[in-house]
Formats: sequence, C-alpha cells, structure tokens
Amino acid sequence: MLRSVDRLATGALFAATVLWAGSFIAMKLAIGVYGPMFVVFARMVLASGGLLLLVRRFKSERYQRGDWKLLLFMALCEPCLYFVCEGMALTYTSASQAGMIVAMLPLMVAMAAWVVLKERLRPRTWFGFLLAILGVIWLTLLSESTEHAPNPLLGNFLEFLAMCCATGSMIALKKLCVRYSPLFLTAVQAFVGCVFFLPIIFLPGTPLPDTFHLGAVLSILYLGIGVTIVAYWFYNFGISRLPAGQAAIFVNLIPVITLFLGWLILGERLLPMQYAAAILVLAGVFLSQGNQAPSRPAELTVRHAPKS
Repeated sequence: MLRSVDRLATGALFAATVLWAGSFIAMKLAIGVYGPMFVVFARMVLASGGLLLLVRRFKSERYQRGDWKLLLFMALCEPCLYFVCEGMALTYTSASQAGMIVAMLPLMVAMAAWVVLKERLRPRTWFGFLLAILGVIWLTLLSESTEHAPNPLLGNFLEFLAMCCATGSMIALKKLCVRYSPLFLTAVQAFVGCVFFLPIIFLPGTPLPDTFHLGAVLSILYLGIGVTIVAYWFYNFGISRLPAGQAAIFVNLIPVITLFLGWLILGERLLPMQYAAAILVLAGVFLSQGNQAPSRPAELTVRHAPKS
C-alpha cells in the first residue's frame, strides 16, 4: 500500500513540474497574440475566480496588526512586478532561455535569506551560485537573435529582474507562512494582481484583444487554472506524502522540461555551446543544494499557486 501511495505522490509531483514548465510555453504563445499585460491580467482574474470558490477555507486565518505591509510587499513583488518583467522578457527571449534563468531562483533566495534573515550558507552554496551565474552569463552572451528571441540579451536581463522580484516575494513569504496558509497567501497575490493590472491594460499602447484566437485563449486558461490551481494541488498532494527533499528534486526539473517543451512545441533551438552553459547552470543549482531541500520557486508561488 505504501508503494502505491509513493507512486501516486511521485506522479503528482511530476505532473505539477510539467505544468509549471509548460507555463513558459503557454505564456509565449499567448503574449504573441494578445500582448503580455492583458494575458497576465486575464490569468490573475481566472486564478482569483477559482480561489474565490475556496474562500471558506480562509476563515481560520488570523490577521496580525501590521501584516498588511508585508502582504502588500509580497504581492507587489509577485505577481505585479514579477509578471511585468517576465511578460516583457518573453517577448524578447525564448521560453527555453527564460526557463534556465528561473533555475537560479533557489540560489537567489538563499543569498537573500543570508542577507536579510541571517541564515548561514555553506561554502558549496556560494560555489554553486558562482557556477550558476557564470552559466547564465555564458548562455546570454552566446544568444543570437531569432524569431523566438528577437533580443535575447534584453529578454534574459528582464527575466533576471523577474527573479529578483520573486526573491523579494519569497523572503516575505518565509516570514508570513508561519501565520498564514500557502493557499491564502496565493489568493492575496492573485487578488492584488487583478487590482494592479486592471488599470495597466487601459493605458495607451497596451493592446486589447480584437479577435478570438483559440490557441491563445486555451493558453490563458492553462495559465490561470492549470498552473495556478491544479499544479498547486498536485504539488501539495505530493509533498504531503514524500519528504521535502525528494519533492524539491522535481522543482529542479522545471528548466530541463522547459527546454524540451520549447523544442517540441515552439521549435526553439539552443546553440551547442548554450546547452553546455545550461548544464553549468543546473550543475551550480544541484551542487549548492546538496542534501538540503531548496526553497520552492515562487513563480512558482503564484504560478503554481503554489510560484507561475
């Protein structure tokens, strides 16, 4: 019986990982038709609508005076500024390269926790961080303009800024999760995201949909429901039955699966040396973690609603 439960938990974690990795592909497809700001707004609306169905579960949350500041900071970092940066990033770079930069998030969170929360870091974490940074720089410098990545240097930089925003959100989450459930924090992010992006879609220069495109609509539904709610449920189900360290391994597969899906669905290709740079990034991430479970990507918090 235990083995069957473990297989079920493993399958749920792998499904969540595939859903999160697919979010880069879906985002790339959707913003190519409707533009990044509208896509993110629609995604937040769908996620908020789905989470409203679970509002009764929030009655047990106990608000403490002054928490609104940290809650607002968390939500402004992600999804607000995070998706502004990532939405723009994916108009300039490929989903495959963006996925590789996301692999750095656990390391960036560890560095921020060292500065802000005074958490100790092992020497191998520092060395892994250095390897990952070098890998991302190498990956970016080797990038060439293509149909899928018209300006990869700018796009990769914007994706890195998105990871900085996600790091800020994760540090706030680390402080808030001792008092609030992950589902409640995800709901806060989704609702604040709706309020933030609503006026943005009416700004001059922000394109609004004037046609119905089935592929783009399905991509938005996938992002809002499949990634934000379904992947979140799969991940929580899996992690409830397996050690956190085992569950974290699946999160590290996201950039690898993103590379595969980018090739399979979008026809994206990396140069041979870029694959070597990608391996260097992954090596840095795995080396830095060792036997210690990494932090969960935040994009990975709104995204998997849980991050993205």
